[in-house]
Amino acid sequence: MSTPLPWHQPITAPSDSHRQAALQRQTQLTKPAGSLGQLEALAVTLASLQATDQPRAERISMAVFAADHGVCEEGISAFPQAVTGQMIANFVTGGAAISVMARQLNADLEIINLGTAIPPPLQDGVIDEQVAAGTANLARQPAMTDVQLHAALTAGDRAAQRAADRQADLFIGGDMGIGNTTSASALACALLDETPTILTGPGTGLDPSGVAHKVSIIEQALTRHRQAFAEKSHEPLAVLGSLGGFEIAALAGAFIGCAVRGIPVLVDGFIVTAAALAASQLRPELRDWLLFAHQSQEPGHQRLLQALNADPLLGLSLRLGEGSGAAVAVPLLRSACALHNQMATFADANVSNQNE
Repeated sequence: MSTPLPWHQPITAPSDSHRQAALQRQTQLTKPAGSLGQLEALAVTLASLQATDQPRAERISMAVFAADHGVCEEGISAFPQAVTGQMIANFVTGGAAISVMARQLNADLEIINLGTAIPPPLQDGVIDEQVAAGTANLARQPAMTDVQLHAALTAGDRAAQRAADRQADLFIGGDMGIGNTTSASALACALLDETPTILTGPGTGLDPSGVAHKVSIIEQALTRHRQAFAEKSHEPLAVLGSLGGFEIAALAGAFIGCAVRGIPVLVDGFIVTAAALAASQLRPELRDWLLFAHQSQEPGHQRLLQALNADPLLGLSLRLGEGSGAAVAVPLLRSACALHNQMATFADANVSNQNE
Protein backbone atom coordinates (compact mmCIF):
# COMPACT_ATOMS: atom_id res chain seq x y z
CA MET A 1 0.00 0.00 0.00
CA SER A 2 1.37 3.42 -0.91
CA THR A 3 1.93 6.02 1.79
CA PRO A 4 -0.80 8.71 1.85
CA LEU A 5 0.33 12.05 0.46
CA PRO A 6 1.15 14.60 3.21
CA TRP A 7 -1.80 16.80 2.27
CA HIS A 8 -4.14 13.83 2.71
CA GLN A 9 -3.15 13.23 6.34
CA PRO A 10 -5.82 13.97 8.99
CA ILE A 11 -6.08 17.45 10.49
CA THR A 12 -7.07 17.50 14.15
CA ALA A 13 -9.86 19.86 15.19
CA PRO A 14 -8.95 22.58 17.71
CA SER A 15 -9.37 21.57 21.35
CA ASP A 16 -12.81 22.67 22.52
CA SER A 17 -11.97 21.93 26.16
CA HIS A 18 -8.98 24.28 26.05
CA ARG A 19 -11.07 26.86 24.24
CA GLN A 20 -13.71 26.75 26.95
CA ALA A 21 -11.07 26.94 29.70
CA ALA A 22 -9.48 29.97 27.99
CA LEU A 23 -12.85 31.69 27.63
CA GLN A 24 -13.53 31.04 31.32
CA ARG A 25 -10.16 32.46 32.31
CA GLN A 26 -10.84 35.62 30.30
CA THR A 27 -13.96 36.22 32.41
CA GLN A 28 -11.85 36.03 35.57
CA LEU A 29 -9.05 38.42 34.60
CA THR A 30 -8.96 41.87 36.20
CA LYS A 31 -10.62 43.80 33.37
CA PRO A 32 -14.12 44.43 32.09
CA ALA A 33 -15.35 41.53 29.96
CA GLY A 34 -14.31 41.96 26.33
CA SER A 35 -12.23 45.05 27.02
CA LEU A 36 -9.15 43.65 25.29
CA GLY A 37 -11.13 42.95 22.12
CA GLN A 38 -9.31 40.88 19.50
CA LEU A 39 -6.42 40.22 21.87
CA GLU A 40 -8.76 38.10 23.98
CA ALA A 41 -9.98 36.19 20.94
CA LEU A 42 -6.40 35.61 19.76
CA ALA A 43 -5.35 34.10 23.07
CA VAL A 44 -8.42 31.85 23.16
CA THR A 45 -7.83 30.70 19.58
CA LEU A 46 -4.17 29.93 20.19
CA ALA A 47 -5.02 28.05 23.39
CA SER A 48 -7.46 25.84 21.48
CA LEU A 49 -5.09 25.27 18.54
CA GLN A 50 -2.11 24.51 20.76
CA ALA A 51 -4.25 22.49 23.21
CA THR A 52 -2.78 24.33 26.17
CA ASP A 53 -3.76 26.61 29.04
CA GLN A 54 -0.68 28.75 28.30
CA PRO A 55 -0.81 29.85 24.65
CA ARG A 56 2.52 30.85 23.10
CA ALA A 57 3.91 32.82 20.17
CA GLU A 58 7.61 32.74 21.00
CA ARG A 59 9.09 30.14 18.66
CA ILE A 60 8.32 31.47 15.18
CA SER A 61 9.22 29.52 12.05
CA MET A 62 9.31 31.55 8.82
CA ALA A 63 9.78 30.22 5.30
CA VAL A 64 10.01 32.39 2.20
CA PHE A 65 9.26 30.41 -0.97
CA ALA A 66 10.68 31.86 -4.18
CA ALA A 67 10.06 31.01 -7.83
CA ASP A 68 9.71 32.62 -11.24
CA HIS A 69 6.70 32.73 -13.56
CA GLY A 70 6.64 32.12 -17.30
CA VAL A 71 3.80 34.60 -17.73
CA CYS A 72 6.36 37.38 -17.33
CA GLU A 73 7.07 37.01 -21.04
CA GLU A 74 3.71 38.73 -21.56
CA GLY A 75 5.07 41.95 -20.01
CA ILE A 76 2.91 41.89 -16.87
CA SER A 77 5.53 43.12 -14.37
CA ALA A 78 7.37 46.37 -13.82
CA PHE A 79 10.49 44.42 -12.76
CA PRO A 80 12.66 41.90 -14.64
CA GLN A 81 12.76 38.25 -13.56
CA ALA A 82 16.39 38.61 -12.47
CA VAL A 83 15.04 40.36 -9.37
CA THR A 84 13.70 37.07 -7.97
CA GLY A 85 17.17 35.57 -7.71
CA GLN A 86 18.66 38.85 -6.53
CA MET A 87 16.10 39.07 -3.75
CA ILE A 88 16.87 35.50 -2.68
CA ALA A 89 20.43 36.68 -2.10
CA ASN A 90 19.16 39.74 -0.25
CA PHE A 91 17.08 37.54 2.06
CA VAL A 92 20.07 35.37 2.88
CA THR A 93 22.45 38.27 3.50
CA GLY A 94 19.93 39.93 5.80
CA GLY A 95 19.01 43.04 3.82
CA ALA A 96 15.32 42.36 3.09
CA ALA A 97 12.40 43.44 5.22
CA ILE A 98 11.58 39.88 6.29
CA SER A 99 15.23 39.35 7.25
CA VAL A 100 15.10 42.39 9.51
CA MET A 101 11.83 41.23 11.07
CA ALA A 102 13.18 37.71 11.64
CA ARG A 103 16.09 39.15 13.59
CA GLN A 104 13.82 41.43 15.59
CA LEU A 105 11.51 38.55 16.48
CA ASN A 106 14.35 36.03 17.02
CA ALA A 107 12.55 33.84 14.48
CA ASP A 108 13.89 31.03 12.33
CA LEU A 109 13.95 32.08 8.67
CA GLU A 110 14.30 29.69 5.73
CA ILE A 111 14.78 30.79 2.14
CA ILE A 112 13.52 28.11 -0.26
CA ASN A 113 14.17 28.29 -4.00
CA LEU A 114 11.54 26.40 -6.02
CA GLY A 115 12.97 27.53 -9.36
CA THR A 116 14.22 30.81 -10.79
CA ALA A 117 14.73 31.80 -14.40
CA ILE A 118 18.16 33.18 -13.48
CA PRO A 119 20.02 31.44 -10.64
CA PRO A 120 20.49 33.57 -7.52
CA PRO A 121 24.00 35.07 -7.18
CA LEU A 122 24.66 32.91 -4.11
CA GLN A 123 23.63 29.44 -2.99
CA ASP A 124 24.80 29.26 0.63
CA GLY A 125 21.89 29.67 2.99
CA VAL A 126 19.30 28.78 0.33
CA ILE A 127 17.32 25.54 0.54
CA ASP A 128 17.31 24.07 -2.95
CA GLU A 129 13.88 22.67 -3.86
CA GLN A 130 14.11 23.53 -7.56
CA VAL A 131 11.22 22.15 -9.58
CA ALA A 132 12.13 23.91 -12.84
CA ALA A 133 13.51 27.26 -13.95
CA GLY A 134 10.13 28.90 -13.35
CA THR A 135 6.65 27.88 -14.43
CA ALA A 136 5.37 27.79 -18.00
CA ASN A 137 3.41 30.76 -19.37
CA LEU A 138 -0.03 30.30 -17.79
CA ALA A 139 -1.65 32.49 -20.46
CA ARG A 140 -0.83 29.88 -23.10
CA GLN A 141 -0.47 26.53 -21.32
CA PRO A 142 -0.74 25.04 -17.82
CA ALA A 143 1.76 26.65 -15.48
CA MET A 144 3.04 23.28 -14.29
CA THR A 145 2.72 19.57 -14.89
CA ASP A 146 1.16 17.22 -12.35
CA VAL A 147 4.65 16.05 -11.40
CA GLN A 148 5.80 19.64 -10.83
CA LEU A 149 2.71 20.45 -8.77
CA HIS A 150 3.33 17.40 -6.59
CA ALA A 151 6.97 18.46 -6.13
CA ALA A 152 6.02 21.99 -5.09
CA LEU A 153 3.32 20.83 -2.65
CA THR A 154 5.74 18.34 -1.14
CA ALA A 155 8.46 20.98 -0.77
CA GLY A 156 6.01 23.02 1.28
CA ASP A 157 5.17 20.01 3.41
CA ARG A 158 8.87 19.47 4.12
CA ALA A 159 9.08 23.06 5.37
CA ALA A 160 6.18 22.31 7.72
CA GLN A 161 8.04 19.23 9.00
CA ARG A 162 11.13 21.33 9.72
CA ALA A 163 8.95 23.81 11.63
CA ALA A 164 7.55 20.90 13.65
CA ASP A 165 11.09 19.63 14.31
CA ARG A 166 11.89 23.07 15.76
CA GLN A 167 8.74 22.85 17.91
CA ALA A 168 7.41 26.05 16.38
CA ASP A 169 4.50 27.80 18.08
CA LEU A 170 3.57 29.55 14.84
CA PHE A 171 4.38 29.33 11.14
CA ILE A 172 4.67 32.24 8.70
CA GLY A 173 4.97 31.66 4.97
CA GLY A 174 6.28 34.33 2.63
CA ASP A 175 6.56 34.66 -1.14
CA MET A 176 8.98 36.02 -3.70
CA GLY A 177 8.46 35.79 -7.45
CA ILE A 178 8.26 38.43 -10.13
CA GLY A 179 4.88 37.96 -11.82
CA ASN A 180 3.24 36.19 -8.91
CA THR A 181 0.40 38.68 -8.42
CA THR A 182 -0.73 37.73 -11.94
CA SER A 183 -0.68 34.06 -10.99
CA ALA A 184 -2.42 34.67 -7.66
CA SER A 185 -5.12 36.82 -9.29
CA ALA A 186 -5.80 34.21 -11.97
CA LEU A 187 -5.89 31.45 -9.36
CA ALA A 188 -8.29 33.39 -7.14
CA CYS A 189 -10.56 34.23 -10.09
CA ALA A 190 -10.85 30.55 -10.96
CA LEU A 191 -11.47 29.45 -7.37
CA LEU A 192 -14.06 32.16 -6.66
CA ASP A 193 -15.57 32.46 -10.15
CA GLU A 194 -14.66 36.14 -10.05
CA THR A 195 -13.69 38.58 -12.80
CA PRO A 196 -10.06 39.73 -13.19
CA THR A 197 -11.01 43.40 -12.96
CA ILE A 198 -12.05 42.81 -9.33
CA LEU A 199 -8.99 40.86 -8.23
CA THR A 200 -6.18 42.41 -10.27
CA GLY A 201 -3.98 45.22 -8.97
CA PRO A 202 -0.68 46.97 -9.71
CA GLY A 203 1.53 44.35 -8.08
CA THR A 204 5.08 45.72 -8.15
CA GLY A 205 3.83 49.12 -9.34
CA LEU A 206 2.13 48.97 -12.73
CA ASP A 207 0.40 52.09 -14.04
CA PRO A 208 -3.30 51.91 -15.10
CA SER A 209 -2.45 50.82 -18.65
CA GLY A 210 -0.17 48.14 -17.25
CA VAL A 211 -2.93 46.88 -14.98
CA ALA A 212 -5.34 46.79 -17.95
CA HIS A 213 -2.85 44.68 -19.91
CA LYS A 214 -2.41 42.40 -16.90
CA VAL A 215 -6.21 41.95 -16.73
CA SER A 216 -6.31 40.97 -20.40
CA ILE A 217 -3.58 38.37 -19.90
CA ILE A 218 -5.43 36.89 -16.90
CA GLU A 219 -8.63 36.76 -18.95
CA GLN A 220 -6.73 34.87 -21.65
CA ALA A 221 -5.39 32.45 -19.03
CA LEU A 222 -8.84 31.87 -17.54
CA THR A 223 -10.35 31.16 -20.96
CA ARG A 224 -7.63 28.62 -21.66
CA HIS A 225 -8.08 27.07 -18.22
CA ARG A 226 -11.86 26.71 -18.50
CA GLN A 227 -11.62 25.18 -21.96
CA ALA A 228 -9.01 22.69 -20.79
CA PHE A 229 -10.67 21.61 -17.55
CA ALA A 230 -14.40 22.17 -18.24
CA GLU A 231 -16.45 21.06 -15.22
CA LYS A 232 -13.24 20.53 -13.18
CA SER A 233 -12.06 24.10 -13.69
CA HIS A 234 -12.83 25.05 -10.06
CA GLU A 235 -11.07 22.08 -8.44
CA PRO A 236 -8.19 23.37 -6.25
CA LEU A 237 -5.48 21.04 -7.56
CA ALA A 238 -6.46 21.71 -11.17
CA VAL A 239 -6.39 25.46 -10.51
CA LEU A 240 -3.04 25.33 -8.70
CA GLY A 241 -1.42 23.37 -11.49
CA SER A 242 -2.91 25.37 -14.33
CA LEU A 243 -2.68 28.91 -12.95
CA GLY A 244 -0.48 28.82 -9.88
CA GLY A 245 3.21 29.23 -9.20
CA PHE A 246 5.68 26.88 -7.61
CA GLU A 247 5.92 29.14 -4.54
CA ILE A 248 2.12 29.42 -4.28
CA ALA A 249 1.71 25.65 -4.41
CA ALA A 250 4.49 25.23 -1.86
CA LEU A 251 2.75 27.67 0.47
CA ALA A 252 -0.46 25.66 0.14
CA GLY A 253 1.44 22.47 0.93
CA ALA A 254 3.13 24.11 3.91
CA PHE A 255 -0.16 25.34 5.37
CA ILE A 256 -1.78 21.93 5.13
CA GLY A 257 1.39 20.36 6.50
CA CYS A 258 1.41 22.72 9.47
CA ALA A 259 -2.23 21.96 10.30
CA VAL A 260 -1.54 18.22 10.05
CA ARG A 261 1.26 18.71 12.58
CA GLY A 262 -0.71 21.01 14.88
CA ILE A 263 1.07 24.29 14.08
CA PRO A 264 -1.04 27.46 13.72
CA VAL A 265 -0.35 29.57 10.63
CA LEU A 266 -0.25 33.37 10.48
CA VAL A 267 -1.24 34.32 6.93
CA ASP A 268 0.41 37.28 5.17
CA GLY A 269 -0.91 39.29 2.22
CA PHE A 270 -2.45 38.77 -1.21
CA ILE A 271 -0.20 36.03 -2.63
CA VAL A 272 -0.13 34.03 0.59
CA THR A 273 -3.89 34.40 1.07
CA ALA A 274 -4.46 33.08 -2.45
CA ALA A 275 -2.42 30.03 -1.49
CA ALA A 276 -4.42 29.73 1.74
CA LEU A 277 -7.67 29.90 -0.25
CA ALA A 278 -6.57 27.06 -2.53
CA ALA A 279 -5.38 24.99 0.43
CA SER A 280 -8.61 25.63 2.35
CA GLN A 281 -10.73 24.56 -0.60
CA LEU A 282 -8.60 21.43 -0.88
CA ARG A 283 -8.82 20.77 2.88
CA PRO A 284 -11.69 22.79 4.45
CA GLU A 285 -10.67 21.75 7.99
CA LEU A 286 -7.45 23.76 7.47
CA ARG A 287 -9.37 27.01 7.91
CA ASP A 288 -9.44 26.63 11.72
CA TRP A 289 -5.64 26.74 11.77
CA LEU A 290 -5.30 30.04 9.90
CA LEU A 291 -4.90 33.45 11.52
CA PHE A 292 -4.81 36.50 9.27
CA ALA A 293 -2.24 39.22 9.87
CA HIS A 294 -3.32 42.17 7.75
CA GLN A 295 -5.26 43.48 4.78
CA SER A 296 -2.94 44.31 1.91
CA GLN A 297 -3.20 47.36 -0.30
CA GLU A 298 -3.51 45.00 -3.27
CA PRO A 299 -7.17 45.50 -4.26
CA GLY A 300 -8.09 41.83 -4.55
CA HIS A 301 -7.00 40.96 -1.03
CA GLN A 302 -10.21 42.11 0.64
CA ARG A 303 -12.23 39.77 -1.60
CA LEU A 304 -10.02 36.83 -0.64
CA LEU A 305 -10.34 37.65 3.05
CA GLN A 306 -14.11 37.77 2.68
CA ALA A 307 -14.11 34.38 0.97
CA LEU A 308 -12.20 32.95 3.92
CA ASN A 309 -14.37 34.73 6.51
CA ALA A 310 -11.18 36.29 7.83
CA ASP A 311 -10.84 39.26 10.18
CA PRO A 312 -7.28 40.57 9.72
CA LEU A 313 -5.43 42.07 12.67
CA LEU A 314 -3.86 45.03 10.89
CA GLY A 315 -4.57 47.47 8.08
CA LEU A 316 -1.31 49.25 7.31
CA SER A 317 -1.56 49.55 3.49
CA LEU A 318 1.25 47.02 3.06
CA ARG A 319 1.95 45.33 -0.28
CA LEU A 320 5.50 44.01 0.01
CA GLY A 321 4.98 40.29 0.44
CA GLU A 322 7.82 38.14 1.80
CA GLY A 323 5.71 37.40 4.89
CA SER A 324 6.56 40.88 6.17
CA GLY A 325 3.00 41.85 7.14
CA ALA A 326 2.60 38.65 9.15
CA ALA A 327 5.90 39.29 10.90
CA VAL A 328 4.76 42.77 11.89
CA ALA A 329 1.68 41.24 13.54
CA VAL A 330 3.60 38.77 15.72
CA PRO A 331 4.04 41.21 18.65
CA LEU A 332 0.24 41.44 18.85
CA LEU A 333 0.02 37.68 19.28
CA ARG A 334 2.76 37.77 21.88
CA SER A 335 0.93 40.50 23.75
CA ALA A 336 -2.30 38.52 23.61
CA CYS A 337 -0.56 35.49 25.10
CA ALA A 338 1.22 37.49 27.81
CA LEU A 339 -1.99 39.18 28.89
CA HIS A 340 -3.89 35.90 28.97
CA ASN A 341 -1.17 34.03 30.85
CA GLN A 342 0.10 36.68 33.26
CA MET A 343 -2.78 38.98 34.24
CA ALA A 344 -4.13 38.44 37.73
CA THR A 345 -7.59 37.06 38.24
CA PHE A 346 -10.10 38.91 40.42
CA ALA A 347 -9.47 36.33 43.13
CA ASP A 348 -5.67 36.64 42.87
CA ALA A 349 -5.81 40.43 43.17
CA ASN A 350 -8.61 40.52 45.74
CA VAL A 351 -10.65 42.71 43.40
CA SER A 352 -14.42 42.55 43.37
CA ASN A 353 -15.88 40.97 40.24
CA GLN A 354 -19.18 42.52 39.17
CA ASN A 355 -20.14 39.21 37.55
CA GLU A 356 -20.14 37.43 40.92
